[in-house]
Amino acid sequence: MKGWKTIEKNLGEVYLRVVQERYKGLKNLGDKAINQLSDEDMKWAYNEESNCVAVIVKHMSGNMVSRWTDFLTSDGEKSYRNRDQEFHDNISSKEELMNVWEIGWKTLFDTLSSLKEQDLLKIITIRGEEHLVIDAIERQLAHYAYHVGQIVYIGKLVKGDKWESLSIPKGQSEDYLQQMLDKHQS
Repeated sequence: MKGWKTIEKNLGEVYLRVVQERYKGLKNLGDKAINQLSDEDMKWAYNEESNCVAVIVKHMSGNMVSRWTDFLTSDGEKSYRNRDQEFHDNISSKEELMNVWEIGWKTLFDTLSSLKEQDLLKIITIRGEEHLVIDAIERQLAHYAYHVGQIVYIGKLVKGDKWESLSIPKGQSEDYLQQMLDKHQS
């Protein structure tokens, strides 16, 4: 990557840029998985204790809106959030699912893009517990990666051999490695 030599001077800015790209990558992975699912597929759950994609999306969005709204100035667990309700499947269509999904991600990206380097070491609270901003960002990144992984896995289970791979397809690792090496050596 060009510009790595100036990192020491702009480490916080680089971190914010990199973490936004990581979140965008997660959203993109989730988008690609959800796009392969039908209305029926998004309701599938392995058993009664498991969550379907619709519930996972609803929970993620509820978490995002709560955590990222007034991020620097109020507790990340908002009084208006009803976390238990997020685990009730009442999403009626894929269109509604996508609206819920986008609301959460928009809230997250709006907040991340407003953060400055000097914000990274500020203290925020989540459920009354203090966290450095940088820690809260990482905490949520791990949480969302966990749930996007669930969405992808459920999609693979539901679609079976109709699933379109979202990463390097099995048996094509060497070809992909060579493509990447060729791309970055030129």
